[in-house]
Amino acid sequence: MKKIVCLFGSPRPKGNSAAIAKRFCETAEKLGADITTFSLNKLTYRGCQACMTCKTKLEKCVLKDDLAEVLDAVRNADILVMATPTYYGEISSQMKGFVDRTFSYLVPDYTTNPKPSRLSPGKKLVFIQTQAQPEESSYADVFPRYESFLKWYGFNDNHLIRACGVSDKGEAEAREDVMKRAEDTAEKIMKSGE
Repeated sequence: MKKIVCLFGSPRPKGNSAAIAKRFCETAEKLGADITTFSLNKLTYRGCQACMTCKTKLEKCVLKDDLAEVLDAVRNADILVMATPTYYGEISSQMKGFVDRTFSYLVPDYTTNPKPSRLSPGKKLVFIQTQAQPEESSYADVFPRYESFLKWYGFNDNHLIRACGVSDKGEAEAREDVMKRAEDTAEKIMKSGE
């Protein structure tokens, strides 16, 4: 059974990125996935403190807050789903706080080590990005920037589901192309490696 951890990065629990992520997860669950979800906006946590404890004394983040459970869940997951709206040309601050704390997944000599990650290899990533801006060339750099970091952790089978021109509640759900992409991506990932 494939374990999926889904992170909702929007402060709106019924927003567009969450709707797409829920469709992906529903499809994957029907195909036998075990789904764990976290709404980051409901958690209390701090960003990376640059203390370097994860590189000197521990093999995980030293902070004991609500994000500790999330970081542990991702360690044990086969598939990570990151769903975020685009705010000011960037992922949400809730998601950015999570990303910064994933620094703890890297070994101390990650810049020179051929195996820079503490995570087990073979994990898959689904990155869901929504934006009110309808122009697809706008903010097209967001996913590639984060994908380059996530590849350090061993996420090499990565999928982007992006919806442009969606702002109000329900707009993503009304887009059959986007919802079908969520379903198709779930089916592809769940059937790969069978």
